[in-house]
Amino acid sequence: MPSGAARRAATGWLAAVAAIAFGAVGVALVSQHAFGMDPCAWCVLQRFIFVVVGAAALLGLAWRSDVGRSLTAGVATVLADLGIAAAAWQHLVASKSASCNLTLADRVMNASSLPSLLPDVFEARASCADAAVSLAGIPYDVWAMVAFALCSGCALMALLTTFRRPRR
Repeated sequence: MPSGAARRAATGWLAAVAAIAFGAVGVALVSQHAFGMDPCAWCVLQRFIFVVVGAAALLGLAWRSDVGRSLTAGVATVLADLGIAAAAWQHLVASKSASCNLTLADRVMNASSLPSLLPDVFEARASCADAAVSLAGIPYDVWAMVAFALCSGCALMALLTTFRRPRR
């Protein structure tokens, strides 16, 4: 049985995951709506992954059992790792393509119906090449990789601290 300190640490790590994930979506939305940086299909797929990672972390915060926290932390870790893969694909492959139509990202997002339900958040409005922009000289997809890596690391720490045994 983990100690109270281990439970508090896991709670802190999950809160960090939620803050990073929802913060990344917030930055993307401000960039889009305040600065006219329209997203491509890979951008909105990453937004979706961030939302699901953040939701898993919030569920872990609400779920007070060690099993529930570890389960949601594990899910958040895997999803954040998928986000790293999506951002890496965007950076290495998709950003050099003139079109995102019929890519995996385009198909996933269209199958989810999110672009029609929440177009201001999840509708792709630019090609992959047009969406290849930078912030402080660093491409947005690299920023996304960093944010996903932070989410993955924090979620993994939540998972590990959930099972940490108290010292005797």
